[in-house]
Order: sequence, then C-alpha cells, then structure tokens
Amino acid sequence: MNPIVKYTLARIALFAACAGLVSLPADMNFFLKLLIALLVSSVASFFLLRQWRDEVAEYLSAASRRRLDQKERLRAALAGEDEASQTR
Repeated sequence: MNPIVKYTLARIALFAACAGLVSLPADMNFFLKLLIALLVSSVASFFLLRQWRDEVAEYLSAASRRRLDQKERLRAALAGEDEASQTR
C-alpha cells in the first residue's frame, strides 16, 4: 500500500477516535470538542505514527530522486550527449 495513503488513513482514524472520546461530555460546544480532538490527535500522531511518517518521507525522497534522474537523462539526450556516449 502506498505509504501516503496509509499515513493519511491512520491520521483520519486517529482523529475519529479522539473525536469520539471527546464527544462524551455533552455540555461542551461542538466546535470546541472538534478543536480538542484535533489537538489531541495531532500530538498523538506525532508520537504514534512516527514510523509511517518516516516511510512517507523516504517515499517522497525516492520519487524526487527518480524525477531528477529522469530530468538529467532527458537533458543529456536533448543535448546530444547520449549519442556521444554510445559511440565510445
């Protein structure tokens, strides 16, 4: 599974769990409950989802390197350097 999708779904699930727990006291404003759930889920995801966040960073870094390599190969091919290296 794509690490970005996995991390995003985990963040949503963590927020939903926190929102469910915060919604238990009924005498608070709805938006205040959501704000508290957002803050709690953000702090919890910082600690609980660290490994998946690192996987996303690695995935994005590898994709960036692949794009840079492809870009350099294309530039070399357009500049004619590809033909010169093949004749040697």
